[in-house]
Amino acid sequence: MDEPAAKRMDRIGVVATDPLRVLGLQSILPKYEIVPLTVPGALDDVNLSLVLVDAECTSHLFELIANFRHIRPQLKLIVLGTETGQEYIQRIIGAGAKGYLTLTATESELAMAIEMVRDGSVWAPRRVLSRLLDRQPGFASSAGTPPQFTPRELQVLELLRAGRSNREIGLALTIDESTVKAHIGRLLRKVGVNNRIALTIHPSTQFV
Repeated sequence: MDEPAAKRMDRIGVVATDPLRVLGLQSILPKYEIVPLTVPGALDDVNLSLVLVDAECTSHLFELIANFRHIRPQLKLIVLGTETGQEYIQRIIGAGAKGYLTLTATESELAMAIEMVRDGSVWAPRRVLSRLLDRQPGFASSAGTPPQFTPRELQVLELLRAGRSNREIGLALTIDESTVKAHIGRLLRKVGVNNRIALTIHPSTQFV
């Protein structure tokens, strides 16, 4: 009974019209069960926690993102596309997607993006994220006494800045993932931001 439940947790939906795209993802992501989805039925599978969307599969990408966000708000969405312009990627993230990758991304970049998004973060070029975060009230203008971090928090912060997932941080520091999450939660509260990407590019954490 436990095995099917575990498999469901690792199921990733793929919205793509090119079957070779699905086959390619199956070959480079062997630890996940890749589930092909059609655009009309993409929201029907309730056992998915993350979906990859090929931007070329629809001419109504932003409507699709809006539908995902409205009907399945807990479902994390990563868009794969050919566009590299900051304004376009910023619109994708601003619309509600949790990540954006070009179709030329390496296998390691794709795997890392999936891990980061599953951990609750956002994946996009740092310049795009900086521009989005600069618009958050109090982010760019934060001042006052810099937060004080414990030695362990500094270790966690350094690994976060290196792009490590919660699991990888736990392995590196020989602590479990729940402890990693607790440290990250304290760091977020100290810095005054609400996600790990904002934490890693916040002015008060740049000395690490």
